[in-house]
Formats: sequence, structure tokens, C-alpha cells
Amino acid sequence: MDVRVKFLGAAKTVTGSKYYLEINDFNLLVDCGLFQGLKEQRLRNWSELPVDVNKIDAVVLTHAHIDHSGYLPRLVIDGFNGPIYCTSATASLLEIMLSDAAKLQEEEAEFARKKGYSRHENPQPLFNSDDAEAALSMLVPHPYKKTITISDRVQVSFYDAGHILGSSIVELLLHGSTQQKKIVFSGDLGRYNQPLLHDPTTMEEADILFIESTYGDRLNTNEDLAEEFATIVNEALDKGGCLLIPSFAVGRTQLLLYYFHYLFENKLVPEIPVYVDSPMAISATQIHKKHREDHKLSEGREDSIFDNALFKYYRSQESSLNLNDVNKQAVIISASGMCTGGRILHHLYHRLPRKNDTLLFTGYQAEGTRGRRLLEGEPTSRIFGIDVPVKCNVKHINGLSAHGDQAELLRWAGNYKNAPKMTFVVHGEEDSANKMARKLNSEFNWPNVVIPDYLESFELFSAI
Repeated sequence: MDVRVKFLGAAKTVTGSKYYLEINDFNLLVDCGLFQGLKEQRLRNWSELPVDVNKIDAVVLTHAHIDHSGYLPRLVIDGFNGPIYCTSATASLLEIMLSDAAKLQEEEAEFARKKGYSRHENPQPLFNSDDAEAALSMLVPHPYKKTITISDRVQVSFYDAGHILGSSIVELLLHGSTQQKKIVFSGDLGRYNQPLLHDPTTMEEADILFIESTYGDRLNTNEDLAEEFATIVNEALDKGGCLLIPSFAVGRTQLLLYYFHYLFENKLVPEIPVYVDSPMAISATQIHKKHREDHKLSEGREDSIFDNALFKYYRSQESSLNLNDVNKQAVIISASGMCTGGRILHHLYHRLPRKNDTLLFTGYQAEGTRGRRLLEGEPTSRIFGIDVPVKCNVKHINGLSAHGDQAELLRWAGNYKNAPKMTFVVHGEEDSANKMARKLNSEFNWPNVVIPDYLESFELFSAI
């Protein structure tokens, strides 16, 4: 059995995760993500996939984030009709995330048509709601730690990655003619000792390892996080305005609600309304209530912190617009987390010019995103074709990240009993990937630590 891999994304970047494996005559795509961020990368979403879609036999997903799953409807458009394996909670989240992504694609195409800023006379979405539904019909959900046979020589197992609900470390077991081999994909690894999710599962064996490096170049301390968070909230309220938090709908919003519940319960901040203005975040919160066994918040209690009376869930567009009239003593949490689209845009449009308001970033802002530019001090932000002045207070807090930092990535990697034959450092901007690779070599003396390029191919095994 011969095995090769081709990197179709997440190579020297944190987006577009796709790894194409040729295992003899069985072709597997691990993750199927959209490119986000820089325009030159986003344009890849519209290009023909660099492999024959009709030859892909199956897809395996590590988790539901759009940069790992959002290309699925496009794959279906181009002819894919095989099974898509994932965890049960991932399947639940994808029902809302792919539908929401399709809706955004449709709305952006319609907006471009009305405003006439597209190069095309009749701009079309990358995919639509019917395409998303078609992709959802192909999902094959499984629990953690169950071995699934996906071909006569390939088995897959999912292990908790602690990143978002349902996130997984994927282990492929290859049955060769003479020996067995293990390929492990870390997916996006979460943090240790977090209040919402379980620790990343300890893995001890891998012949080939793919490890993420989003924060491979830094340490994100989370000591006294509640106290730091309380300070930012109180300072924002003392300025006489509102606190606006762009937030990822899945995982981050629920973690923020946990901390606000904690701050209120311990009287560290005034009891003020927290508006969750994101239909997808509200649906994701309900899914957290459904999959209670996959997170910590239900341990030892029958009720849900998400039912706190101070949490106000706004689904309708009308109620969202009404928040423009809320001028003080309130928190607004809205998507998207990197300010690339969604309801957060109209909140930014109205609140960036307000010197009494505070904009708080709680997560990673990819290169090329509006969030990254705002965080780096952009004086104006172009929203709805208008340059909006940035006069509000811009803050950032690190400890809420869903990604393990350098120390946590090394902690997870340090559990391997023997060095992998080859380690690919993926899902990190180039500097992060380089520093992570050097650490793996210096800390563990691992040979063959590789940072792949986009579309680069490697032979993993020959005649096994």
C-alpha cells in the first residue's frame, strides 16, 4: 500500500484546512474548509479544487468551524457524493453553521447585485442553501473513541480535542499488507484546565503526525482571567457606554456567557443585560444544552447557566436593530468573531465612532481580516462602502482563546512515546509554524519536522 498527501489548505496559513490522502485507490479528504482572510486566499474558494473531486471517496472532519468544514457544499456542487464522517456534536453544529454560511453567501451576492460593485452582471453565491442541505444529508456522525471502518484498509477514530463542542483529534489506522500504520491529525487543539471543555485527549502513538500551530509562537496566560475580564468590563461601563464583543458563534460565545455568569454570581461586575445578537450563536448554545456529555458546564447541576435571566437572546433582525438605541450599561455579543460579516458589521458601523463605547476582541484575528486591522489601530474601517472613523476604545484579552498556546501544544506533543516518522506543522501563519517546528525539534529531538507549502505533496508510506 502506497500513501501520499497533498496540502490543499492550512499550509503556512490558519485557514482553508484540507488534506488530500491517496491510500492506494482509496482517496480521503481530511477537513474541507473555506479560505478566509486575505483576498488572494479567499479567491481559492472560487477556483477549481486542485484534485479531481469525483475521485474523493470520503471526507473526515475534525470539527465544525467553517475554515474546516465550509467548503463542503462547494464540494457537493462539483460532484462529491460520498460519506462525510464526523462526531455527533459536529453534525449538530454543522446543521446551523453550513445553513448560516449559505445564507451569508446568498445575502452577499444579492447585496453585490443591488449595489453594483461586483464585476459580474449577476453575481452568484459560492453555494446556496440547497447545496448546504445536500452536504448535510451526507453526514455520518459517530461518538468519540469508536473505531469506524471506512474502507477495506482504513479505519478512523475520533478523540476529544477540547477546542469546540465536538472537536476531534482524528486517528487513521492503515492496514497494509505487511504492517499497520497510524496517521494522527491534531485538528485544532484546545487548552488545558478550561471551564467549558475537556482537556485535549492524550495521544501516544503516531507514525505520521499533523499538528496545528495557530499559537505556535506565543504563550497565552490565563491566570486571573476572571479578574482581568472583570477589569475590562468595569472600565468599559465606567466610560458611560456599551461593551461590544465580536465573538465566534460556536464555543467562544458560550465561554463568554460562562464568564459573565461567573462575574455576576460573584458580584465582580454590575448586573447588566448581556445581549446575544447572533441567531447562530443562540442555536449553538441550544446544542451545548443538548450535548451535555461533551462539555463541563453540566457537571453537577441540572439547570443551565445559559438560562441566566440577564442573558437576552436576539434572533430577529428587528430586535438586532433596536440595539442601536442602547447607549450604556449593556454588553452586546455578536458574530462574526473576526468582523468579516454578519450582524457585527452593523454594530461596528454604529459604535466605532462612539468614544464612550468599547470594542473587545477575545480571540485570534487572522491576517487580512477587519478584526486584525482594527486591533492593529486602523483609524477608519470600511463598512457598507463607507469609511467609518474608529473613535471607540479597542481592547483585547488573550486567555479566552480556544487554541492551545505554544506550551500547551508542546505539552500535548510531549505525550508521544516515540518520535513520529514525519511531523507536519500546519494551520499556522509562517512565523508561528516555524517557531513551533523549531520547538518540536529542540524539545523532543524529532526528525523530519516539515512545514508544507500550499499544494505540496509528500509520500508518507511506500509498499507497506
